[in-house]
Amino acid sequence: MAASLLLAAATLGSAQTGTWPVPGAPVARDVPGARELPDKTLTYKILFDADKGADKPDEINPTLLTAGRFVNTLAKYGVPPDHQKIVVVFHGDATDIIMANDAYKASHHGQDNPNVPIIQSLKKAGVDLRVCGQAVMARKIDPKTIQPEIELDLWALTTITTLEMRGWVRVGS
Repeated sequence: MAASLLLAAATLGSAQTGTWPVPGAPVARDVPGARELPDKTLTYKILFDADKGADKPDEINPTLLTAGRFVNTLAKYGVPPDHQKIVVVFHGDATDIIMANDAYKASHHGQDNPNVPIIQSLKKAGVDLRVCGQAVMARKIDPKTIQPEIELDLWALTTITTLEMRGWVRVGS
């Protein structure tokens, strides 16, 4: 229920201010006199470290909402899509949200996966989505049940450290 209300509020806000690349995710509010704003001449190489789950299985993962908000805010300030190199890495308690709806429902007492729409929107907006293979194996998730928008990597630690060494800035845990 809370996820539905949040999604409805975020969607309403987007509808009032324009269509954003990640529908259902918010956009940063204007702050009069703010010194630092997104710079459309920079290339943003951002790695969102998604290792925490939502409080309840019917809520959208907060890291996905933050990533969507970031993408929408960059768009709001004119940062072109080719200047947005954004990756979300799922591991730890966030691992199960990568499952397709049927698999998620089977492991969450019939609850639909509330993350599927935002995962699809993030991918459509050009965000690279990865999941830790070690976490998938530890949680006994069949790789065939992973959302098609998400790539399976060997290990989140390898993905995170490799991207950091290549210049990505990690946001999150």
